[in-house]
Amino acid sequence: MPKNLSLLDKDQIQECIDTKSLKIGVVGVGRIGLPTALCFANSGFETVGIDINQKLVNMINSGDYPLKDEPEFDKIFFDVIKNKKFSATTDIKEAIHSCDVVLLSLPTPMNSKNIPDYTALLTVGKSLNNLLSNGQLVIVESTVEPGFIENDLLISIEGENKTLKAGVDFHLAVCPETANPGEIMKDFKTLPRLVGALDEKISPIVSILYTNVFGVELIPMQNCKTANAVKLTTNVFRDINIAFVNELSLLFEKLGIDTYTVIEAAKRKYNFQAHFPGPGVGGPCLPVNSYQYLNSSQKIDTEFLKIVKDARKINESMPNHVIELLSDAFSESKIALEDSTIAILGVSYKPNVHDIQIAPSEEILKILKQKNIKFKIFDPYFISEDVFGYKTEQSLSDCLSDCDAAIIVTGHKEFEKINMDIFCQSHKNSILIDCTGKINPESAKNAGLIFKGIGRGNYNQN
Repeated sequence: MPKNLSLLDKDQIQECIDTKSLKIGVVGVGRIGLPTALCFANSGFETVGIDINQKLVNMINSGDYPLKDEPEFDKIFFDVIKNKKFSATTDIKEAIHSCDVVLLSLPTPMNSKNIPDYTALLTVGKSLNNLLSNGQLVIVESTVEPGFIENDLLISIEGENKTLKAGVDFHLAVCPETANPGEIMKDFKTLPRLVGALDEKISPIVSILYTNVFGVELIPMQNCKTANAVKLTTNVFRDINIAFVNELSLLFEKLGIDTYTVIEAAKRKYNFQAHFPGPGVGGPCLPVNSYQYLNSSQKIDTEFLKIVKDARKINESMPNHVIELLSDAFSESKIALEDSTIAILGVSYKPNVHDIQIAPSEEILKILKQKNIKFKIFDPYFISEDVFGYKTEQSLSDCLSDCDAAIIVTGHKEFEKINMDIFCQSHKNSILIDCTGKINPESAKNAGLIFKGIGRGNYNQN
């Protein structure tokens, strides 16, 4: 029978942790959930991953590590599978009954109207209403807007008829994940975590448990909504600052100023945090988190957070600017853009990960298609795969072959090593558009390329 941790004193809880007598359930074993589950299992706790994706569950149980682009977790994965400390299942009913602690690591995407979609969390919440029974501890790691836990999720778990009671039949806390795809292990080991709970007795329990597993500082918050607000604030801050730099880049292109030169010099001031321009802001966090805040604010007053609205507008406009740079380059080359074929290099939303969630590349491809411009796609993390309805190329050379121009959309490390001569040899018209800031403009110019880059004012002017 699961343990009611709220009935134990500090010494008893520590004993449970020291003896590894707690069973952990992680609902959602995706990009963040699986590494989280592996960390608990690697610390000696029997851990079960629960997911509706049968293919993923079968993959895990067969010993096939799914996150090939996430370094350092593969060894942990094989160790805990071998030691039978971790397994996966689609049967949430069987798994939850035996778990002392249940972590929710579920996606919170946006719908077509940019409204946060909490369906996964609410669906699991309804399931937990029939499964929790003995004061089990539920910890939400998913990022949600302030008030969602106290209202929507709490109601979902307790049931409309209050068949369960928080603080008695179960306990509810939050510990929002803080990790970037591609750097999850490093972030798990170094970044502090936030803790909030409905019951003040629960936060210290969560802190003790997570400190044992991750060894990082746990920052107690007054409640769940404050913890969630801190998490959103840190990410939305980045979204706003990227928008600022993107808008500066548009200005600097007109003024003949190189944005990267400005940023590198500004970094030397103690109070400046560097952000860099790009083709947009993608991924499951920053865009979603901004709209989560906007969704919260609009329930109160539509005049709140105008700066967040403006930031979203700027960042979402950048794919159009990429096409403008492409058009300018073709005008310079005296070649018709409409008759061309464009090589798209990189579709991931960020460098060095296999992830296309809200990727700016999708919008760039959409605009090219609307203009009836042909394109080919290469991404070292998506080789010969269907991406956004298009088949990617087998190799870089295959992609560049017979193309009139190339756009480096994502700054994968593979693209940093490209010799500029390869574009001249492969392209019919030798046009290169860089969205990443990783290509040296002088090298591109010296190679005879028509070069355009986001924020490269010194080099974009004819």
